[in-house]
Amino acid sequence: MTRITVVTGASRGLGRNTALSIARQGGDVIITYQSRAQDAQAVVAEIEAMGRKAVAFQLDSGAVAAFAPFAEQLRKALQQHWGRNSFDHLVNNAGHGDYALIADTTEAQFDRLVEVHFKGVYFLTQALLPLIADGGRIVNLSSGLTRVSYPGYAAYAAAKGAIEVLSVYMAKELGQRGIAVNTVAPGAIETDFGGGAVRDNPELNQSFAAMTALGRVGVPDDIGPMIASLLSPDNRWINAQRIEVSGGQRI
Repeated sequence: MTRITVVTGASRGLGRNTALSIARQGGDVIITYQSRAQDAQAVVAEIEAMGRKAVAFQLDSGAVAAFAPFAEQLRKALQQHWGRNSFDHLVNNAGHGDYALIADTTEAQFDRLVEVHFKGVYFLTQALLPLIADGGRIVNLSSGLTRVSYPGYAAYAAAKGAIEVLSVYMAKELGQRGIAVNTVAPGAIETDFGGGAVRDNPELNQSFAAMTALGRVGVPDDIGPMIASLLSPDNRWINAQRIEVSGGQRI
């Protein structure tokens, strides 16, 4: 049976790369996007060009009230396109960067980071649990910044730290259904995340490269294929782990 994966925030960056990597390994993909409908449809077209099925839905991953309607949309799509009542994998990838020193962080910045990166993951997963097949997988995206500190990332890293704890509890509670839950923590990656800071700011790029054993920052192709591999049957016994994919950042 074809594996079906839901990837949130997959119109660009790591989510896009993950969705394409899953398709390359023979999986079908349901993606979400917040505002970039055209980019999302381009991802769907790329996946379909590989001979796989794909569907895109708009979703604000920080809007809890939208999750029940989304789950119903998803249920109908599974029936329509796959003749199924469940999907196999959930990749909670959607997120944004909003960086400020602790002294300068506003309550609005803090709240939005928590809503998207922690509260949203918690309640979206809750809403989708009835649709996740027994024996499925959940991957939650964290950050290398939960292990090493860098000024201006406190609120973002704290929200990601909460995700790492949540993942362990998910693994414990969902284990009875055979659902494995892991955290993937990328290091500094060249995308447009956070306004493209790592990609477009040479000083920041070199700063992170200098603290990485392999001597460079990452690119999306360093992350997406790894997540796709983690979802493969070959990795069925990995559970409740924080897996850092950073090229050896500050070791």
